[in-house]
Amino acid sequence: MIFESQDRAELRVRLRRLREAQVDESMIRIDVLCGRSVQPTTYRLSWFVADSRVQV
Repeated sequence: MIFESQDRAELRVRLRRLREAQVDESMIRIDVLCGRSVQPTTYRLSWFVADSRVQV
């Protein structure tokens, strides 16, 4: 995981910084963990990782 926050604006800032650093966006995973009345929505950035169990 690269980053996790409940602040959507902070997520956008992190994504902008990654783009400015010319990070391959196809390697970034964005998850939105939907909140409920008790728990707020959480935004998570992480790297895609190849499954080492898969043999090619």
